[in-house]
Parts: sequence; structure tokens; C-alpha cells
Amino acid sequence: MKRKILSFFRVEEAGSTLRTEVVAGLTTFMTMSYIVFANPSILQNAGLPLAPTIGMTAIAAAIPTLLMGLWANYPFALAPGMGLNAFLTFEVCKKMGYSWQTGMGVIFIEGLIVTIFVLTGAREAVMNAIPISLKRAISVGIGLFIAFIGLKDAHLVVASEATFVTFGSIKTKEALLALFGLLFTAYLLAKGIRGAILLGIVTSTIVAIPLGLAELPKGIVSMPSFETFGRLDILSALKLSLFPVIFAFLVTDFFDTMGTVIGVGGQGGFLSPDGKLPRLGRVLLVDSLAAMWGAICSASSVTTYIESAAGVSAGGRTGLVSLVVAILFLITAFFSPLLSIVPSVAVAPALIIVGFLMMSVVKDIPWDDVEEAFPAFVILLTIPLTYSISHGIGYGFIIYSLVKLLTGKAREVHPLMFFISLVFIVSFIIY
Repeated sequence: MKRKILSFFRVEEAGSTLRTEVVAGLTTFMTMSYIVFANPSILQNAGLPLAPTIGMTAIAAAIPTLLMGLWANYPFALAPGMGLNAFLTFEVCKKMGYSWQTGMGVIFIEGLIVTIFVLTGAREAVMNAIPISLKRAISVGIGLFIAFIGLKDAHLVVASEATFVTFGSIKTKEALLALFGLLFTAYLLAKGIRGAILLGIVTSTIVAIPLGLAELPKGIVSMPSFETFGRLDILSALKLSLFPVIFAFLVTDFFDTMGTVIGVGGQGGFLSPDGKLPRLGRVLLVDSLAAMWGAICSASSVTTYIESAAGVSAGGRTGLVSLVVAILFLITAFFSPLLSIVPSVAVAPALIIVGFLMMSVVKDIPWDDVEEAFPAFVILLTIPLTYSISHGIGYGFIIYSLVKLLTGKAREVHPLMFFISLVFIVSFIIY
């Protein structure tokens, strides 16, 4: 059986081992398992019942992640997207007054449009049209973004009315635990210990219990409910007033996934010298179908998760990682109380470490070429500061196109880059 698994996923060809892939899968799952609790808490504000949404969130993540592993053979995991769920809840449902069923219909339509783009080759063509310098900047920018999220969850960076953000107090239990986890994980990495990130999360969680930052589970088994499954309303989403909303979801989903695939792909060494990802079509098709699946599950749009970088950083290189993550999500649908003890502050050090590991490609950006380097700088700066992968990419693409146009080098730019830049300008004007 072991030999068949290794052969199916081509584990040894990828320079990995069965143990490494399993540990990497555990690491990715631990890093993104918070979504099982964060997503329902957000969607509850849109009128969705909390308990059924927990199980549906896990199932919505498990099936596309399984498909990604078995068909695309990449260590990419998928789950309902943070940010997309908030936009659905607070913009579509709370502000515009639509039901959550209509909101899920909007997401289904958006996923269908993206699927058509994939099947016609349009989405892959867009990704291949992006210059390698900007792809590297996207990877670094996402790394900084992940690290910033980790610092926030660690309470080491906090909000400030005067300066937007400022330093947090290291006297708090959260900050002390995060610093312990960060130093412990860094020590394990320096020693070359496999699974260092996972060990850091588990150890931090254990330490969090006596500190009062995590509680022992009150239960073990919780059967998932299918109460909200398949209750999307597609017809009510086909209103003219919702077209701008569909467009906003489309742009965000399209380029968030693109940034994630490039970022994690670059971290894992999957990209070719010219920045292309083999089997990209399969990855993008799974991702687009996942958005529709998320709507059917009433769990918001499912997308490829940047937290996949945690498993890649732990050595994961094949779809076996995704298989492990998918199995764990399915288990979570039944045992969510047991896994709910992991606090976000225990995961924060892992995010900071992953951000550090994703910084390595910054050296490959041609900093002596202003036309390439400045747009790249805009991307890696604005992704974390705008708290949006798609906005950071958009600003960089617009700057790149304008710089090339103004310097008389428009012919060096792929026509799709000009078109994408125009799309971003339109989307920024609308929202």
C-alpha cells in the first residue's frame, strides 16, 4: 500500500517522503483549521445558523482539497475564503439587505463564470502573461501579509487611531505565548527538525491551556447537520443591481487565487524558470469549481488557501499533503469540539515563520531595473498594508503597465497585462 501511495503521488520523484508529506498535511491543516470556527462566526451575522455551518465549512473545504490532491497532485488546500465571507455578510446581506440564500447564489454565479474562463484557457493565459518579476513580488508580498496576520494574532501588532498600527505589549499572556512559540519554532528550524512548524503549534497549544488561553474540549463528537446544504437562490442573484457585486467577487477570487498559487508554487519550487506552473489548468479548474461547491454548501466561496505555504515550508511537495488535509477536514466535521482548542495565538508563530520562509525569492527581483523593480515593490508593499492580495496585485499591475507605456516600451508588455490593469481600474472605481 505504501509503495502504491508513493507511486501515485510521485512522492520520491518530488524529493519527499511519506512521513514528510503526512507531517506537512498536518501542518497545513493546523494552520488553517481556524476557518471551521471563524467562517461560521462571520456567516452567522448573515443569518446562517451556527452549528450547521461549522460542519458545512469543513465539508466545503474537504471535497475540493481532496480533488486538488488526487487530480492536480499539488499540496494546495482549499477552504472558504476569509474576506470573501465578510464581504458576503456585511456588504451583500447586512448593507444591501439580501438574504444569505441570494448571497450564495451570487457566489455560485461568480464561480460559474470563472469556470468558463478556465475551460476556455482565459484564466491560465492571464497567469502566464504576468512577468516573472511581478510573480516573485506577489510571493514576497503574500509572505509579508501572512507574517503581518501572525503578528496581529500574536497581539504583537495592534490597532492605533494615531498611526493605524503600533506595537503591542509583550507583557500580555498572548504576546508571551506567541514569542515562546516563535522562538521554539525558529530553534527547531535552525536544527533542521522536520515538522518544526507543526511541533510549534502543538507545543504552543499545550502551553496555552494552563495560561487560560485554551480550554480542554467540552465534547468529542458532533454530528454535522445538512440543514443549510443546497439552499442557495440563483434566480434572485440574477438581478441587475447585483452585477457589480458579482464582478467584485469575480475580481477578488480570480486574483487572490492567482497570487496564492504563484506564492505557494514559488515557495515549493514548482514554478518553471519563466514562472509557469505545470498542470496549472487543473489547479485553476478545481479552484473555480470549489467556489460553486462552497455556495452549494452555504459556506461562502471556497478558494485555494495561502496557509498551504505552511505545509510546503514543512517539506510537502505533492498532492498527498492535500489528501491528508482533506481527511482531517472530514474528521473535523464530526470532531470539531476536539480540534477547537487550538487558539489563534498558538498558530500565530507559524504564520510569522512561513512569512519569513517566503521572503527568500526577494533576492531574485531585478532591483537595478526600475521598470521591473518599482511595480514589484508596490506589490510586496501594498498586499500586507491594504490587507488584500487582489488590491496589492492590482496596484502593481497598473503601475507596471503605466511605467512601460510612459517609457515607450509598451510592446514589451503582454496585451493581457494592459487588459487586466484596465479591469482593476474599473473594479477599484466601482468598489
